[in-house]
Amino acid sequence: MVACQMNININLHQPVLLSEALHALAIQPDGVYVDATFGRGGHALAILQQLGPFGKLLAMDKDPDAIAFAKHSFANDPRFTIEHGSFAKLSDFILQQGVMGQVNGILFDLGVSSPQLNNPERGFSFLHAGALDMRMDSSKGLSAAELLATITELQLATILWEYGEERYSRRIARAIIMARSEAPITTTTRLAEIIAKAHPAWQKGKHPATRSFQAIRIAINQELTDLSAGLLHSLKALNVHGRLAVISFHSLEDRIVKQFMQHHESGDTFPAKLPIKKASIPSHFKRIGSAIKPNMQEIASNPRARSAVLRIGEKLS
Repeated sequence: MVACQMNININLHQPVLLSEALHALAIQPDGVYVDATFGRGGHALAILQQLGPFGKLLAMDKDPDAIAFAKHSFANDPRFTIEHGSFAKLSDFILQQGVMGQVNGILFDLGVSSPQLNNPERGFSFLHAGALDMRMDSSKGLSAAELLATITELQLATILWEYGEERYSRRIARAIIMARSEAPITTTTRLAEIIAKAHPAWQKGKHPATRSFQAIRIAINQELTDLSAGLLHSLKALNVHGRLAVISFHSLEDRIVKQFMQHHESGDTFPAKLPIKKASIPSHFKRIGSAIKPNMQEIASNPRARSAVLRIGEKLS
């Protein structure tokens, strides 16, 4: 192993389930690894610290700020390469690097990073007054304000229900559409206030806008469709016995990951009437252990870790 000579303040960001993720990847010093969600490099730094001089870490991120941080802080490490883009394009990146089918481990750390949440200008949080943006890639696509300016009430209610599991989705959607007729909704605080007034039953200890903000963010960034695509690409990229580790932060993400791993563990499917025993169906993938959650000590030091779930799998052939 070699020490990383990088100008990084590791206190800027607390990576969730760090030791568990590293253990899940079963890192080999000369292996090839992918951090599909670089963020502010917490997991990436820890992976590099376990790699030898011939190891390699490929990283991706949608966020231009994350890319700029990586290029500044990791620039002196020849083992590190980063690509600006969604992990929905993971296969393209892996092909470009010439390591398709040779990757030893891939890590997805889903959700919004602390720097994104803490920056009012990004518009992710209802706790900070700022422009209503919510784009992970701020260089393209519709902002949340632009979406809310044109979306229909039915479309918005569907987004709040499907991506936020918001019980009062129709009521909140109606309130948002009525409010925009009076003035454009361009700030996080105004949207949060509209939702709070429309929400009839606040859950104790939870802001009434939590589910709605999550839903709009997921829709803006196509998070669930990107996740499904990224998981499929990961199987192609991994070598035999390569590890897949995914940290999710809400039930919609975790359900996709869980079902993906279950489906690929069950092996090829055949018509029900064929005389084939389940035991004879080859499996190309297996789950490693059960879902892992943060312990109380980690949650106390990093409250945003409380909803994290880590699932691990291994490619068999």
